[in-house]
Amino acid sequence: MVTGLGLSAAAGLNAYIPILVIGLLGRFSDVVTIPAEFSWMTNGWALAAVAVLLTAEVVLDKIPVVDHANDAIQTFVRPAAGGAVFAASNAAGQLDASSFMRQHSWIGWMLGIAVGLVVHSTKASVRPVVNGGTLGTGTPVVSAAEDAISLGMSLLAILAPVVALILLMILVYVAMRLIHRLRARRRRRRQRTAAHASPSP
Repeated sequence: MVTGLGLSAAAGLNAYIPILVIGLLGRFSDVVTIPAEFSWMTNGWALAAVAVLLTAEVVLDKIPVVDHANDAIQTFVRPAAGGAVFAASNAAGQLDASSFMRQHSWIGWMLGIAVGLVVHSTKASVRPVVNGGTLGTGTPVVSAAEDAISLGMSLLAILAPVVALILLMILVYVAMRLIHRLRARRRRRRQRTAAHASPSP
């Protein structure tokens, strides 16, 4: 289950990286054995298509304003990818899923979708502040960091699930701090606007 959490969190940042990682490891190594129902992840054409989509995502997500439109589209893609990689990791017997989770794959789908959606929503909420606060110059830097975290989380979730869990907890803490700061900044902005709008005595 820890593996699924890590992979679905990675999908919330970038939908295609964890799918590509699982697919490549399943196709070219013995680290992951993809079950039959998810064999499409190791299909050569599917991997090529995911690689193309990943390239587009990497480029579009680093362009200010365009990244907002991309996030809107990815609202449906990233949670779905989170559900797929969570369910695939649970169905793979050599990973850390319990027999109960493997027998009830829909639970993995739902958990993966939920985790992917939460991470995506946090990312989409923070990005406008980054763009506005840096006039767009911070967009490619933050995007590259998100891609690196997604890749690192995907690999750790498969190779070192406990480390991935620790990293996920750190990311949750950082996200909560960012959300708190965003709310405080918006509150101060509303207060300043209200102060300027109020008539002078």
